[in-house]
Amino acid sequence: MNATRDTYDRPLRDLRISVTDRCNFRCPYCMPAEIFGERYEFLPKIELLTFEEIERLARIFVGLGVRKIRITGGEPLVRNGIEVLVASLAKIKGVDDLTMTTNGYLLPAKAQILKDAGLDRVTISLDSLDDEVFRSMNGRGFSTDKVLQGIEAAVSANLSPIKINAVIQRGVNEASIVDLAKYARDHGHIIRFIEYMDVGNRNGWEMDQVVPASEIVSKINDQLPLEPVVSSYRGEVAERYRYVDGVGEMGVIASVTRPFCGDCTRLRLSPEGSIYTCLFGGSGTDIRGPMRDGVTDHELESLITGVWHIRKDRYSEIRTSMTVSREKVEMYHIGG
Repeated sequence: MNATRDTYDRPLRDLRISVTDRCNFRCPYCMPAEIFGERYEFLPKIELLTFEEIERLARIFVGLGVRKIRITGGEPLVRNGIEVLVASLAKIKGVDDLTMTTNGYLLPAKAQILKDAGLDRVTISLDSLDDEVFRSMNGRGFSTDKVLQGIEAAVSANLSPIKINAVIQRGVNEASIVDLAKYARDHGHIIRFIEYMDVGNRNGWEMDQVVPASEIVSKINDQLPLEPVVSSYRGEVAERYRYVDGVGEMGVIASVTRPFCGDCTRLRLSPEGSIYTCLFGGSGTDIRGPMRDGVTDHELESLITGVWHIRKDRYSEIRTSMTVSREKVEMYHIGG
């Protein structure tokens, strides 16, 4: 079946499902602890989509052209029984790639269970190997130990290829770039360096905090020579590079300095059942309400295609001082 297309002829291919707005970390660029403290009220359980509701919607999305499903959060591993959802999604015909993005802290106990349930691979967030820097960036004082153990558990469970995401922020962790690249290369993983973005409204983003992708690549190239790799499919967000000596590859996600909105094929489903057509979206479209009111699959399909057909998001391409200050959904709510 041909994919549903928007006003810029972008196909619907990727679905990112946020299963919870909760997280065990308090990374300043996503869920700063001074805001998301002990008294912060997260979504009550009754408002979260059930696993059965998520599966139903996923089947409809696959029928509209989705081929890749990524489970996100919040931190998806804090959602009880997440492997049950994985098992149901893995059975949907037409899903070519079922993945999860996690901070890895709870992965040591979950990796094999997730693999057995049908998860193909994982992407693990790791912003620094320096314990002091990492403790500061996760907002909880956690060391890197559990995350590194989580990566090892993912290797043992064959949740491969394993990708590592690192958000780089000027004055915070740019000194970690080369060490992270060497770690990933030495262990056979693929690292993606992500420019610090103005996602949401609470991280105090400023342009001078961004380390441009070009600078990241240059720092690595100085010690580990790189050469560019041609994108393997439309909508690939990472600019890929291989090491000249043939040992692995790395990538950069340059949403700020080199936007890729023109090829965006992603739609996001929030924990409470709203769909967002952009990571920087100001508001979503509720589909939980109609679903719980008893509409048919065909009616849900019509609602979703109606949203996608009129989609014209290209926030990163038109980012200005004015757009930065407008209200945007928080990243922890709909995933990265």
